[in-house]
Amino acid sequence: QVQLVESGGGLVQAGGSLRLSCAVSGSIFGIKLMGWYRQAPGNQRERIATITGGGSTNYADSVKGRFTISRDNAKNLVFLQMNILKPEDTAVYYCHARSLEQLAWYEWWGQGTQVTVSS
Repeated sequence: QVQLVESGGGLVQAGGSLRLSCAVSGSIFGIKLMGWYRQAPGNQRERIATITGGGSTNYADSVKGRFTISRDNAKNLVFLQMNILKPEDTAVYYCHARSLEQLAWYEWWGQGTQVTVSS
């Protein structure tokens, strides 16, 4: 079992910044990939950033150059620094983990945190 708890969402004006945090606990040693997804009303959940255990990152084109994913392995935290926010970034943001345990892959999700960007 892996538990993910997001924090840091809120209301911000366009052009502003927010930093989301994801606290990771449980069976963390099997986690191979961490990421952030978002889902706006009426839209499918979208993967926006991922980071491997080795620190390799990948971003959706819609956030590339504005968002940065990072991790603090000592504190079991994953961050999403969001800069130059736009109204279209408004969504519920979810922390995600993919773990490998006993040759089986598992997906884990946090409860989500709301980010609202006003124009």
